[in-house]
Amino acid sequence: MGQRQWYLEYRIHKNRPGLLGDIASMLGMLEVNILTINGVEGDTRGLLLESDEDEKIEQIGKMLAKVDSITVTALRSPRLVDLLAVRHGRYIERDSDDLKTFRFSRDELGLLVDFLGEVLKKDGHQMIGLKGMPRVGKTESIIAGSVCAMKRWTFVSSTLLRQTIRTQLSEEENNSQHVFIIDGIISTMRSNEKHNQLIKQIMEMPSTKVIEHPDVFIEHTDYSYDDFDIIIELRNNPEEQIVKDTFATQYPED
Repeated sequence: MGQRQWYLEYRIHKNRPGLLGDIASMLGMLEVNILTINGVEGDTRGLLLESDEDEKIEQIGKMLAKVDSITVTALRSPRLVDLLAVRHGRYIERDSDDLKTFRFSRDELGLLVDFLGEVLKKDGHQMIGLKGMPRVGKTESIIAGSVCAMKRWTFVSSTLLRQTIRTQLSEEENNSQHVFIIDGIISTMRSNEKHNQLIKQIMEMPSTKVIEHPDVFIEHTDYSYDDFDIIIELRNNPEEQIVKDTFATQYPED
């Protein structure tokens, strides 16, 4: 069996001296490599491990279950959120009732860009919705995430520099490796028939579409919430309310 990565997370009840050293020594005796270790929000620790035998990981779980000063909260193949938690030292907030919704605040832009960079690396069709009030950093985050994913991006509709409403793609842009950025307000409330046809064409391409203001987009098109693979909410602060009724009045008319 080849090398395989695992994510170990535990909560500390009593942070006695030498606790981490004891755990690291146990892993070393079983020849399990520690690739990354970081504190994850308070008294929680996350470790990215590598082992050539699944049985060793099972044994680690049984041994750690007998340690009174900690409680193992995760021992699994690493998910994207696990990798980012170890890398940044904090977990991405998720909706407890809707696990495809991820929440970020503006002081977590680095974490958001890293998250988007990993998501945008995926090939094929995917729809990502990005909610947030104006000027919170939505478009800039998408661009930075595209750079991290080493993919080019195309504005289909936008107000970043000036109001953009595209009606066709260039030969170079007509490529499934592009990330297509769509402003859900501009594309539904300021568009024309040619633009609508372009949106339909892009939606049928095996590529990534990132739609800002997905609530407005859903309200004025035939697409539904179920069509989205991921919904991201970006706020200036965790308490901010994202109120879509205020968006249209802040968008310029032609």
